Amino acid sequence: MTPSTLMPRDLPLWEEARGFLDVRSNDVHTLISYGIAKALLVEHPGVVESIVLPAILLHDVGWKRIDPALMADAIGPNPTRKELVREHEIYGVEIAGDILRRHRPEGVDIDAVLAIIDQHDTLKEASSPEDALVKDADKGWRFSPHGVETICGWFGTPAAETLDMLEDFVLPQFLTDTGRIMARAYLAAGRATFEAPAYLKESANV
Repeated sequence: MTPSTLMPRDLPLWEEARGFLDVRSNDVHTLISYGIAKALLVEHPGVVESIVLPAILLHDVGWKRIDPALMADAIGPNPTRKELVREHEIYGVEIAGDILRRHRPEGVDIDAVLAIIDQHDTLKEASSPEDALVKDADKGWRFSPHGVETICGWFGTPAAETLDMLEDFVLPQFLTDTGRIMARAYLAAGRATFEAPAYLKESANV
């Protein structure tokens, strides 16, 4: 089934990219991040959509070339293999470059897209407004229900602890006020979702 959230221009890119996104739930991560990027673009009308959306769609294709057994060591609050993050960016530029040059989507600045993919994780500040939205959309996924569930699985942490970790370590890294507000909304919704069943159970026993 074709994801309805994708722009027609980006569908051929997705069809090629999805074969590189079948690790670490990157396919779902990518589609959610793409949706977040579209929402951020609405609030930032001066930012170039034809750079942001292809970049977020292709940003994580490089993880396909990293040993899945090592991925957990590359991420989280205390990573031991941080060099793998840089490696996935390098591989990502290579893979995304091949895809983009094969399709040459109209109106897309391929060099600008690849420049964002090249340092979307390792460069913490934004090199452009487009880069800022890609970085915030990427991080924003972590706060979504799918992101929280996935991170809980990576580290074996309960949801409440995962949400606290996101608030302490990831929230300060957002580059736009819009991205930060969106993340705070996800946090509030997540806490309400996980706390409500326990509260209702307690209330029933009163």
